[in-house]
Amino acid sequence: MCLAIPAQIDTLLDNSMARVRVGNSETYLTASLMLLPKPVSEGDFVIVHAGFAMEIVPKDEAETRLSALREFTEAATG
Repeated sequence: MCLAIPAQIDTLLDNSMARVRVGNSETYLTASLMLLPKPVSEGDFVIVHAGFAMEIVPKDEAETRLSALREFTEAATG
């Protein structure tokens, strides 16, 4: 099972790659954009799995998912 956390594109790199920020954390990773159905821009949200951006997520949906994950984390940690 995979937990799909939205990642925001921070910087577009060469060769269909991007630096993305995972959730609201200070964690950044490099992801391939080659599997996406259309071009993306800095600031867009994507779902990354195994180093590949698999889905473009609208900003409002990404924010809803991140909010739900924060609430779950707060409830689980007390």
